[in-house]
Order: sequence, then C-alpha cells, then structure tokens
Amino acid sequence: MSVSPVKEQFELFGEGHSCIKLYCDREKPYRRFEFVMEEINQLKSQKYAADIDSIKEAQIRISPYVHKTPVLSSTTLDCISGKRLFFKCECFQKGGAFKFRGASNAILSLEADEAAKGVVTHSSGNHAAAVSLAAKLRGIPAYVVVPKNAPKCKVENVRRYGGQIIWCEANMQSRESAASKIHQETGAVLIHPFNDKRIISGQGTISLELLEQVPKLDTLVVPISGGGLISGITLAAKFINPTIRVFAAEPSGADDAARSKQAGRIVTLPETKTVADGLRAFLGT
Repeated sequence: MSVSPVKEQFELFGEGHSCIKLYCDREKPYRRFEFVMEEINQLKSQKYAADIDSIKEAQIRISPYVHKTPVLSSTTLDCISGKRLFFKCECFQKGGAFKFRGASNAILSLEADEAAKGVVTHSSGNHAAAVSLAAKLRGIPAYVVVPKNAPKCKVENVRRYGGQIIWCEANMQSRESAASKIHQETGAVLIHPFNDKRIISGQGTISLELLEQVPKLDTLVVPISGGGLISGITLAAKFINPTIRVFAAEPSGADDAARSKQAGRIVTLPETKTVADGLRAFLGT
C-alpha cells in the first residue's frame, strides 16, 4: 500500500508545535518544561468532544467485554527502520478491529429506554460488525446500513453477530440517508462510526493500555480516516505524556486529512483509490 508522508501533529492541537526541537534541546531543559506546561494547560482549557475523564470512564465501562490486546515487536523491522518499534495489535480485538472499543462504549452508555429501541449505524465493515456484536451483548437490535461494495468477509461478520443489514449505494450520502430513515422509522439511536464522543472515548482506551504496556514511548503513528481513532488516542496520550508526538498516516489515494490540514478546512475527495477499505471514509463526515 502506498502511503503519503506522515504528517506531524495532525490532531487537535493546531499548528506548529516544535515538539522535536524542544525535546532535543538538552542544553535548555527549561524550554521543554515550558512546552509541557503549555500542552497541559491547552488540554485543560480547550473544549473537545472527549477528554481524559470520559476515556477513563469508557475503560471502566468496556473492560469486562474488550480484550487487552498485545503489543508485539519485530527485530527485522527495527533493523530496517533504525528505531525501536512496537505494534498495538488491535487485529486481535473482538470483531477483528479496534472499532469494538468505541461501539461497546457507545451502546453500553445508552439508557435502558434508549437501548430498547435498538441502534442504527452505517459502515463498510469493521464498525458495522462492532456495533452488531455490542448490540448482541446488550440484547438489543442493530440496524446496519452497508454499501454494496463492502467486503464479503466483513458483511459475514455483521450477519454472524446478528446485525440487520440494509443495503445502500456505495457513497456517503446514500449511507447517511438510509441510516437517517431507519432512525426516523424505528427510533433506533444513531451510532456514528467516528463523529461521536462516545466512540472517540472508547477508541482512546487504546492509549491507556499502550502507555501502560510500553511507558517510554515517544512517538505514535496512527492511521486516519474518519478521525475518531486518532482523536481518542491523541487526547489520552497527550494527557499522559504531553511531549509524545502523534503522526497521522493515510493512503496517498485517500489523503483528505492531509489536504484538509493544508487548506485549513475539511476537504472531501471526489473518489478514493486504495486497497485499504477501512481508510476510505472522509475526515469528519
């Protein structure tokens, strides 16, 4: 898979933090201290969809249901990169992806009267399966809008977990329209794949685990598509270690995040070209 160059600090903290320079300036350690305090104060003063408290609450809520996934390493890749690399293996999470964290947090957060009407979402695969599984564990219906070009293996996961599949055309407008219609007809609660504070908080629990498993990490590289994963991971990681660097990585054929950062606004691509179907969603839409 071809990827565009990783972008430093594409997350929630704005432009131009000179994290690398300050971190390496050992002759002037007070500058690093000032930078750390600036980061901490910014985290506390800004209003984000989620925060460290909601992420810690999510961890407590979902811990009986999610796997604490392993961190693996590779001597070969260490030699190739010249770095010490660690891989947080969310492929071993229930449902086969990190998505179960956010989905289970969102569904377990619902009041009983809300949950009784079920949940609805739209997804090309992993989030759909995660919502279906989380709904099954709570004993409520899950209505899942799936585009016609979704991978068969992911569709089978949705069926296996009991999700009720509603097919739609392979574009975001059709997905959102179908999900909205189901919400109006059934009263089911919409669980957005990434634009949901409960989803962001659930995904942020990855950082809580990872920085406990490997406390001295100085850099995180996170895939970015809709933005829910990197938002949660960054919020938690920056609270625990304000000097940690966060890089966003995306396919060159689906680089709307990089274009959005450059333009200073959300940029939507006319099409995406990547084999990574989980990275075809557009940032924040």
